[in-house]
Amino acid sequence: MLSAEIIAIGSELLTPGFTDTNSLFLTRQLNEIGIPVVMKSIVGDDEMYLEQAVRGCLDRTPLLITIGGLGPTEDDVTKKVVARVLKRQLVLDDDILATIQKRFKARGAEMPVNNARQALVLTGSDVLENRNGTAPGLWIHSDRNDVVLLPGPPSELEPMFDNTCTPRLQKMTGTAALARRIYRTTGLMESVLDTRIAPIYQKYKNPVTTILAKPGQVDVRLTARGKTNEEAERLVQELGKQIEASLEDYIYATSEQSLEEVVGRQLALKQATISVAESCTGGLLSARLTSIPGSSKYFMSGMVTYSNQSKIELAGIPPLLLDMQGAVSEEVARGLAECVREKVGTTIGVGVTGIAGPDGGTPEKPVGTVHIAVAGPGGTEHRHLMFPGNRDRIRSWTSQAALDLTRRVLMRI
Repeated sequence: MLSAEIIAIGSELLTPGFTDTNSLFLTRQLNEIGIPVVMKSIVGDDEMYLEQAVRGCLDRTPLLITIGGLGPTEDDVTKKVVARVLKRQLVLDDDILATIQKRFKARGAEMPVNNARQALVLTGSDVLENRNGTAPGLWIHSDRNDVVLLPGPPSELEPMFDNTCTPRLQKMTGTAALARRIYRTTGLMESVLDTRIAPIYQKYKNPVTTILAKPGQVDVRLTARGKTNEEAERLVQELGKQIEASLEDYIYATSEQSLEEVVGRQLALKQATISVAESCTGGLLSARLTSIPGSSKYFMSGMVTYSNQSKIELAGIPPLLLDMQGAVSEEVARGLAECVREKVGTTIGVGVTGIAGPDGGTPEKPVGTVHIAVAGPGGTEHRHLMFPGNRDRIRSWTSQAALDLTRRVLMRI
């Protein structure tokens, strides 16, 4: 299988204020045509380090894509370094030079002398037209590798890649048709999920299986290649059915939908309503539910019962219960869910309480201890969970788990 490496070039990318969004774009586009990105690097405007990075890539990966370093200044060294590594000469392309001069003239300006650097090309390379800037891209084929040099500005890189690189890469992969499937899961750690499905997907080289983990969520992505759309779809369906049977109701979506979108759709379809009383998540659960357009049809109310006093006054939790069990307990989570459901008059009531840290933990109830309850027509379900990580991570995991328990309760209504 054709695989790729990406080298983003520019000293500014190694400072806190810059994010390499180009690599994300290229990764997405390459994956769309069935080419995995096996490594990404960021290298400053330094010839020695860039040369080491290029040589290392060409020793192990068939496709190298570089980003940036094609400008007119002294620190734009990409072409110079790649030419040295591939033992190619740099020659002036008169057509490119004329095009650059024309662009400056159209703006009523004289082309600076150093812009002529952008008309230098490696011998034996294919020029990739840049309709949005002065720096053309280059495609160089060597014995074992293909090297693609792309400009840094996204407004130049993205159309250049889509228009000139994607069709060529599709021919190289021999892919006439692609079929994809995504399984979004929650409630299983990445390692546990992989233990379940690895014996299944490892039997297949086509489709390719990719697993992507986020806090509280693991995505399983399948990409099948075929000579026809029917063949690609048959291959992805064959593996997909086995994945579905293994993961069962841990799968909450077979699309890019978020968990809050799935829960919102269930609520709308069942003409159900929901209210929330949350403590450690501080309104995050309500924010996620109400981030979906049309959520006013099903989301009725959200309470942030952060202090014990607010749990008593807003949610009606008995003071004696708080004294006996503590605010972070199954009894209080159930009380929050049942009280908010009854008080607001909704189909579903959700209660969340926990210790997000970094302080507040005890040996009996360490940081990361969470209790979630969902009250519905059939009674109240409870989960006692332990989440690792910092405050933000614990809050994120907790909101995800609360949405998942809500989803499961809704499935049974």
